[in-house]
Amino acid sequence: MVNAKDLRHQEIIAMLKDAGSLSVADLGTRIGVTEITIRRDLEALENAGAVKRYHGGAQLAIGSSYEPPIAVREQTHSADKKAIAARVAQLIDDGSTVVLDGGTTGIAIAQALTDRQITVCPLSLRVAWEFAGSTSVRLLMPPGLVRTGELSISGAETVEYLLAHRFDVYVMTASGFSLDHGFSEWNVEDAAVKRTARASSQRTIAAIDASKFGTTCFVSLCAIDAPDAVVTSELSTGDLTALTGAARTVEIA
Repeated sequence: MVNAKDLRHQEIIAMLKDAGSLSVADLGTRIGVTEITIRRDLEALENAGAVKRYHGGAQLAIGSSYEPPIAVREQTHSADKKAIAARVAQLIDDGSTVVLDGGTTGIAIAQALTDRQITVCPLSLRVAWEFAGSTSVRLLMPPGLVRTGELSISGAETVEYLLAHRFDVYVMTASGFSLDHGFSEWNVEDAAVKRTARASSQRTIAAIDASKFGTTCFVSLCAIDAPDAVVTSELSTGDLTALTGAARTVEIA
């Protein structure tokens, strides 16, 4: 269950991303809470590295490595993620060996694959759990450290395990993508695993909703034309034209 504070934090980040900077009064009016509440929220976000406060307002921190809580991300663009998941499932053949990323989009994709005859190597305990009731999916669990909250699996053991295998498909999720900076992620350890998974797979499908287009996160994953296909949600005409011109293949779910 997402609490009100986490939702406010996500709203503040989105508003500052659009506006660049806003006053405490503007944020309070837009969100519908008191200035005291906004000041507390901004203090918490500054401590997390997401924003930089100044007298009377705040702006996004340059080079921010802030990652919204997974409980908040599960509530945002859920319909788009389900549509993306359905299209990704169509691109995976029965009998395939698949590395499947974590995050909320990875969970949605797992839900779309539970009745398939495939072997899945999940990079998250949350994703692995989606297959608990499946009688057709063969789970191949990698070793590694489990990250608190996110429950992603990472570390040197995970990297070594992936390098020792050759998978048919890697379904890569990301926290941001842009024409200039490609696909990117918040967490350094997760990013290292994602880069290794791509190197260990014959084909990579990037699954990422359009709200993340134009966003550059803390750690680079790969260039925009590195994945064999990008499956995303509806983009503006201009953004779609630009992305189609830069990526190998783009599919709108």
